[in-house]
Formats: sequence, structure tokens, C-alpha cells
Amino acid sequence: MNLKHLLFLLLFAPAVFFGQHSIKGTFAPAGEFEIALLYKVEPTHSNYVTNAPIASDGSFEIKLDSTVTKGMYRITYAVPQEEYNFDVIYNGEESVELSFNSETGIEFLASRENKLLESYTNSMLMITNSIGNYFRDGSETKDTLALASIFKTQRETQQGFEEASKGTIASHFIKANRPYVPEDIIDVKTYVEGLKTHYFDHVDFNSEVLQRSKFLTERMLNYVFGMSSQNGNEAEDYKKNIRVFSKAMKVAPDEIKKSLFTDLWEQMVDLKIESVANFIAENYLMDLSVKLNDQQLLQALILYQNTAIGTEAPDFSIEITKKDNTTKTLLSKLDIAENYIVAFWSSSCSHCLEEIPQLHEYTNALEDKKLKVIAIGLEDEPYKWKNLTYDFPNFLHVYGEGKWDNEIGNSYGVTATPTYFILDKNKKIAAKPEDFQELKMFFETSESSIEEKK
Repeated sequence: MNLKHLLFLLLFAPAVFFGQHSIKGTFAPAGEFEIALLYKVEPTHSNYVTNAPIASDGSFEIKLDSTVTKGMYRITYAVPQEEYNFDVIYNGEESVELSFNSETGIEFLASRENKLLESYTNSMLMITNSIGNYFRDGSETKDTLALASIFKTQRETQQGFEEASKGTIASHFIKANRPYVPEDIIDVKTYVEGLKTHYFDHVDFNSEVLQRSKFLTERMLNYVFGMSSQNGNEAEDYKKNIRVFSKAMKVAPDEIKKSLFTDLWEQMVDLKIESVANFIAENYLMDLSVKLNDQQLLQALILYQNTAIGTEAPDFSIEITKKDNTTKTLLSKLDIAENYIVAFWSSSCSHCLEEIPQLHEYTNALEDKKLKVIAIGLEDEPYKWKNLTYDFPNFLHVYGEGKWDNEIGNSYGVTATPTYFILDKNKKIAAKPEDFQELKMFFETSESSIEEKK
């Protein structure tokens, strides 16, 4: 190496070293978390960047080299990752320091942009609480000047933060979150209606910064779940709010629409609000899936719809043996009980080996023709399963060859065992209990309702 090259390296090396940034901080409680994974957030997905161990005292540091460009980043710290994470702005010009507590959340200690957005959020939350307290206390009949003063503070605070954040990534969130501020003194009912009407006024669904964050999803969920009328018809309220949200993001790219509606559909599925989940699928997601050729999502929507409560259970073949005489029939053709349970289990599943005997004992104690169980063993090989079936002679047994790649299991969307479906006399799905105790409760509650009617 000649002198000129050596001199170049010596001059260049410090610039590389001192120019490097990082995201560092502490997790609390200390010792509860082991690793922090960094992802760069894109409009419809996240790309893994790097990771860093979380020390026993809760400290961590993620080094950011020149390949880490400015944008929105997500740190995940536990599983499932979609639940245990938080977002960080990285502008490519400054390091980020933070402290995270699993109970109280995140606090930024260094990084102008993150601290600015955090300060804005806290300031606006305090003002929102003041408005809530004003209306809650019935002050609208006493002190209108106080409300006018709160609205003035809210307006000026918003303007101040918009001015302070010019040219930053944080400004996109501050502008999009601009609140509805009435020009005149109004009552609480009018104020709430104004909030609903103007909720999406400043949200730019085409903003890639907003798309690369949780903002649009959180805005959607807050509106759909938070703006219900409390009139007792929850599902219809949600559908009404979803229509408003859909109209608000009409100009958004189809990929963003699909991503947001998928998040909302999954929320409704998790909450077991099937009518709303299927409303989202039928009115929005299925069309978007076809348009964007997302066959996996389309199949998931159809499968969920086909196994919703009130729909006819997917049909399959059953063998019935009586006195060494075996006949084949279909689930739909059975007429031997008032209710049926389709139970998916496996001889290698510890929970199944605990619950299936309880199910057999429970159904054995019921009146004849009250309830019949069709037990489908999802198996890789039949030998262990076949031996166990002799312990449950009152069940109709079906061998589910291929385990997780079994046609019957796939038609019911089974991804875990045990999985139960309760069917009525006409083979329509009446319930999908999570476990044996919930299954038992379904029938006990039904019996109580019948007794009360008598």
C-alpha cells in the first residue's frame, strides 16, 4: 500500500466511525426480554435489518451503518411480533435513545424528531382530556369562556407543532393528526358529531410516510371501534363506520386498501364478530384480492365465510359400523341426534389426550340421540390413532390422513388440535368453542334457556 492510499484511509476512517448512528436504550423490567429486532417498515410489509441482544440490565444498542437509510423503523422484542413492537423515526442524521417499559410504554431520551412527535402527542392528549373533563362535568351550562380557551389552546398548539416540525418526518404525523376544533361554542353532542365528520379530513392515504407506520391502521381502528353510537347494535355500528372509512380512503392505492381492510378483517375474526368480518370480505376484500391476484387471501376469506356460524357445515364422508356391517354416508345425511360435534384431534396432541376423554365421558352421560360426536383424527400414520379409537366407542371416527394436509381439516380451516364445531340438527354450525369447557358451557347454557322458557 503506498503512502497516498494510507493517508486516504486514515483520513476517511474517522468519518466512518463518527458518522455511525445507533438506536439504543433500555427495556424494563430488566431481564424480561432477550433480543431486539429491527425492521424497516414499507407500505405493505417490513424488511428485516438487524438485531441486538438485550443485556440482563435491559440495555441494548443497535448499530446503524450507511446502508440504513432514513425512514420508519419497527423494533420487535417478543412474540408474537405483531403485538410486541413499537415504531421509531430515523432521519439518517441523529442517533436515537429511548427507554421502554412494558407497562407504561416508550419514552424518547434523544432524537429531536422522536421527542418532537412524543411531545406533540402528549400535549394534544392533555388538551383532549381537558375537553373531556369540561363536558363530563357539565360545565357547558356554566362557563363557555373556559371551553373557548381550551379550543384556542388546541388550535395554537397544533399550529406551533406544525411550524416546529417543518421538513421532518414527524411533520407528516402531526399534520395528519390535526384535530377538529370548532369555531364556536357547541354542546357535547354537536362536538362528537363534528369529531366523527372531520375525523379523516387531514389524513393523506397516499403519504408513503404514513403508509410506512401504524398510523393509518390505528386511525382506522380508532374510528371503527371508537365511534360507535352505543345503541346496542354493535355490528351495524361497525358496518356504518367501515363505510365511512372506505369512502375516506377512496383515493388510496389498492395495495394499501387491501392491507388496511385485511387488518380490520383480522380484528373482527379475533373478536369473533363474524357478521362484520364477512361484511368486510364481501364488500371490499374479495374484490381487492381478485384485482391484486392474492389467491391466498381470497381462499382464507372464502374458508372463513364457509365456516361461519349459521352456515351449513362442509360435508364429508363417514363410515358407520354396526355388528360388523360397515356403511358409508355423508355428514349432511346423518339423522341420529339433536346436535353434532365435529371434533378434530390427534393422537400426538397432549391437549387432545386430555380433552377427548372428557368429551367422551360427557356425551356418554347424555340422553340417547341428544348429541353425537364425529371425531376426525388428523394423523401422519393410523396405528396409534386406531388403537386409541377403541377407548371412545360412542364416537363416529374418521381417519384424517395427511394431518395438516387433510381435505376435511382444510375445508374447516383447522390449524390446531383439538378444534371443535357444534352443529344443529340440520348440520348448520351453531358454535365454535375454543376448548372442552366452552363446549360444555354451550350445552349447559342452552339447557338453562330451555328450562327458563318452560
